[in-house]
Order: sequence, then C-alpha cells, then structure tokens
Amino acid sequence: MSDVEEPTVESGAESETPEDPLLRRLREKLGEAVVSTHEFRGDRTAILDRGSLLEACTWLRDDPENAFDLLMDVTAVDYLGRKPRFEVVYHLYSVEKNARLRIKVPLEEDDVKIPSVVPVWIGANWLERETWDLYGIEFEGHPELKRIYLYEEFEGHPLRKDYPKEQRQPLIGPGARNGAATDAESAE
Repeated sequence: MSDVEEPTVESGAESETPEDPLLRRLREKLGEAVVSTHEFRGDRTAILDRGSLLEACTWLRDDPENAFDLLMDVTAVDYLGRKPRFEVVYHLYSVEKNARLRIKVPLEEDDVKIPSVVPVWIGANWLERETWDLYGIEFEGHPELKRIYLYEEFEGHPLRKDYPKEQRQPLIGPGARNGAATDAESAE
C-alpha cells in the first residue's frame, strides 16, 4: 500500500495574496479552533477542530455578513493510511451573497464522532444519515441516526476504503429473519 500524502494548505496569513475577508473573520471568531484555511479562485475552505463545529456553523448562518442559509451537502472522505483518516465535509451556500464555503473536520479512525448540525440546518438530517450509513461517522445529537440507503441488518459501511467488497451480508426478506430456509437452500 502506498503512503497517502496529506493535502497542503496555506494559512492565508503567510501567503502572498491577502487573506479572504470571510476566512479572516472566521479565524478572528474561532481563533485556534481554525486549523487552517485556503482560498483558490473563489473556492474557500476552512479546516476546523470538531469542538468548534456548532459554534462556527451557527455564526456562519446567523451573522449578517456571512448569511450561509443553505447547507448544500454533508459527506466524508476516507484517507486510508493517513492520520487523521477521515474528513467530514460540509458545503455551505449564501443565497443572499452568492457565496460558497467548504468546512472540513478531520477525525481519527478510532474516534469518528462529531456533533450533528441538525439544530443549525434541519436539512442536515438526511445528509448526516447518509454519511453515517456509508462511512460510519456518528453524528452526536442527531434526532434519528439510522440507515437511510441500506437495510438495518447490513454489516459495515461500504464507502470505507477497507470495506471487504466480497463480504456476504445477512439475508433479508420473508422468512429470512425467522431462520427459514431460502429458496436456494430449499432446492438442495
């Protein structure tokens, strides 16, 4: 297995171009909870400590200078072989300002819990369920964290890079839960 290089990020404070005003305000508001930021051709990204996520999201939504009223997506990325292994990624949009912001929160493999942003954006409900179902990221405080695509008996999280693609899953359907033989077993 080859080593995965971490993406490089510029802090903005040391770059040759002036830091984006939104990213600067975010740094001023959250201080050291902002791990790093970068901006390239209008694409803004902030990497945050997980403990500051709810504060940051609430401020980004409620502050009139920001007005990020729309959570467009929540997903995760699995960097198998890298520490931290996972990143939870939030894509935000301000309808009023026609502005976008990407928030990333790194998570270690042995601690994949992160606060739910459902109290900030109700639309995060299904997005967080999808991310839990496919990656196994646990959203603490989520009102109903259960599978959304896969059946409840499904074992594992199939978008993790170490998921065994040949793994057999428990049978479901009429009779499968009661231990009854399947049609294939009855034919033998």
